[in-house]
Amino acid sequence: MNRVGPSVWRRFSSTSSSPTFVAKPAPSKARHHVQIPDTSFPLGYSLTGVHCGVKKNPSVLDLTVILSTSSKPTSAAACFTRNAFLAAPVLVSQDVLEKSAGHVRAIVTNSGCANAVTGKQGLEDAWAMVKATDALLPKRTQSESNKDSHDTVVMSTGVIGQNLPISKILSGISSLVPSSLGSDFAAWERAAKAFMTTDTFPKLRARTFSLGGQTFRMAGMDKGAGMIHPNMGPPTNPSQLHATLLGCILTDAAVSPQALQSALTYAVERSFNSISVDGEMSTNDTIVVLANGAAAGETKEIEEHDPLFPAFRKELTSFAAELAQLVVRDGEGATKFVTVSVEVGRPKVIHLFH
Repeated sequence: MNRVGPSVWRRFSSTSSSPTFVAKPAPSKARHHVQIPDTSFPLGYSLTGVHCGVKKNPSVLDLTVILSTSSKPTSAAACFTRNAFLAAPVLVSQDVLEKSAGHVRAIVTNSGCANAVTGKQGLEDAWAMVKATDALLPKRTQSESNKDSHDTVVMSTGVIGQNLPISKILSGISSLVPSSLGSDFAAWERAAKAFMTTDTFPKLRARTFSLGGQTFRMAGMDKGAGMIHPNMGPPTNPSQLHATLLGCILTDAAVSPQALQSALTYAVERSFNSISVDGEMSTNDTIVVLANGAAAGETKEIEEHDPLFPAFRKELTSFAAELAQLVVRDGEGATKFVTVSVEVGRPKVIHLFH
């Protein structure tokens, strides 16, 4: 009779006197949220996060408003989910960017309700959020005005298939006054917290960088913990749907809308489009970048043919990857961060999975 099997079994049985393995608890994900010096945030932005009533708990923020206060034109670019079906905020934001030729001055975001699969009412509600936020901005000059264009892009995240409590959101927007918005860490933190749904910590980062001997700043926030498998691209590049993720990146560098879109598309392909938490799909993925030129002095906008463009694109790509990794680290139920490097006859591409 083989006596090895029973001996081994007794050794690992629950009645054994041998020490048992005890797994260490996973460290809190909140450690990824850190204090950021006020001097790291870009010039020319005013923002906040407030509770307007989308979420039932009055202590939970659910509305973010970001305004560019720069006297210079603010360029905008965005990458959206490549789904054949697009949620109302995605459709509206695409229209805003097209009609404004890539010049917008505000971002408004609500959490708690995605405004997806909401038909005509959803579109009307998204446009109402745009118009209410436009009203917070100084009027454009006669030379800048375009009766068909708006100054705000809109994003929503949360439960799918429910209409927004639009009256509460509009009241929340219209109640904002200059003194209720700010530009310090506390204001940025409130804005990031109002992005959150199932996230366990606000995903906020900022940095300074140099171009041509001048210092600029870049800051951004995003949200996402579940249903994460992005595949985003510019508005004119339809494909298949992947993911639910919202984010915005703001800089005080001066970059033309065309160059900004090119840099963002490049950056997203190498950052947000390389992460996955659970492979699930959604409808609202949006990453928006604003560049307001507030720190550029009399410097001209960076164009794609400009010698500074590759350096700016590299900086944006690195920053987007940092934000994308925060989403992976906050994956629902996940405790490990895994990076898979793939190299097949071309430069290395990094894919992040959680």
